[in-house]
Amino acid sequence: MTMLKSQLRGPAALLLIGVAVLTLGGSGRPRSAAPLLTDDVVVAAPPASQPVVTLRPVRYWEDRFLESWEYDRRNGLPASRLPDSWEHYSVSYDVDANTAMYRATGRVQYLQRALEYVGNVVATAQVSSSLPTSQYRDQYLGWVSFRPDLDEPGVEVPLYESYFWRYATTLLRVMRQTPAVYADPAYRERYDRLLQFAEVHIFDKWFSRGADDNIYRSRTHMAAHWATIALNLSRITEDPARQARYRAVVDQIDGGLPNYPSGLRGQLRRSPAEPSAYFWSDVWGSADRPGQDVSHANGVISYVVEARDQGAFWTDADMAGFAATLTKVIWPGGTSYAAFVDGTGRDNGWFSDGLVKLGRYDRAVQQRLEEHRVVNAQFAANMALNAKVLSSKGPNR
Repeated sequence: MTMLKSQLRGPAALLLIGVAVLTLGGSGRPRSAAPLLTDDVVVAAPPASQPVVTLRPVRYWEDRFLESWEYDRRNGLPASRLPDSWEHYSVSYDVDANTAMYRATGRVQYLQRALEYVGNVVATAQVSSSLPTSQYRDQYLGWVSFRPDLDEPGVEVPLYESYFWRYATTLLRVMRQTPAVYADPAYRERYDRLLQFAEVHIFDKWFSRGADDNIYRSRTHMAAHWATIALNLSRITEDPARQARYRAVVDQIDGGLPNYPSGLRGQLRRSPAEPSAYFWSDVWGSADRPGQDVSHANGVISYVVEARDQGAFWTDADMAGFAATLTKVIWPGGTSYAAFVDGTGRDNGWFSDGLVKLGRYDRAVQQRLEEHRVVNAQFAANMALNAKVLSSKGPNR
């Protein structure tokens, strides 16, 4: 099978196997699990014993990934060198894809490419006071964006930076947790430099400019980006005071925001379409349908999966609940994809930036995702990582 290439990037960059594109469209420490749903309905964990499911191996997904690897570089590399944070938004998918493929295969070519993108982005940063259109003009390094549909083009945009740096800090965490990489002097020099940038010119910058406005965001997915950043930094920082602050941010986004009536846990409800699935609204404190849109739900799922991987707050039973949302509500079968997490509306099946990652917790979910016809490099890379994780658990897990 071959993958079709598209000039589009991000959620609209749909590369379909064998068909044409038809539409575009916790804290750092383990804790006991909180109730799974706010209305006392508990999603059961998957049974310990399941039929053996034969899955496609890592190599299959690496081959799919490599079909567009150089094509993606021709787009991602120039974008990583532009001093506009909107361009970095789409480069984040390349960083995530290459990081996932490195985790799946151990091949340093993928690590090096992810590092290249992040290093290029850092090299474009300028002192805020030197940016004529910045609304802050302080001494932090950063970027403005001239994306035309911004209310005020030319300003510094926390969303765009958090969107990129959730995956840049994931790369740093992977480097820190891989002994051979962390012990290598050349990698260590790059790691130390990028970590210092992330701590000061990403987290400190936006926290000091107003945590309520810039960290504890008004929508679930935007806050989840900062939860990912804070979780990653809490695992790799050498500063105890910083670690405590990062953990506090994750705790508040998970459990209860200081400026909104909920946290991610409090948003979860039993799905009106399927009792084993989760439903949530992207608006804090709301339970109104149709709930979170699927495209942005990816941001929430990307965070909770990584948090579960790190043993922080979220549980296997949570992963089962989110998986049921994917396989029974959002994508009940065929090529019909809901636009919202209550199962309503129709969308294009963009799962690459988060929902695909649920496959690493359940072989049946991974097998189902193998049937998905909307495949790009980020999807293929995360399917490879899912396959690697599942293979380490044995055939019945």
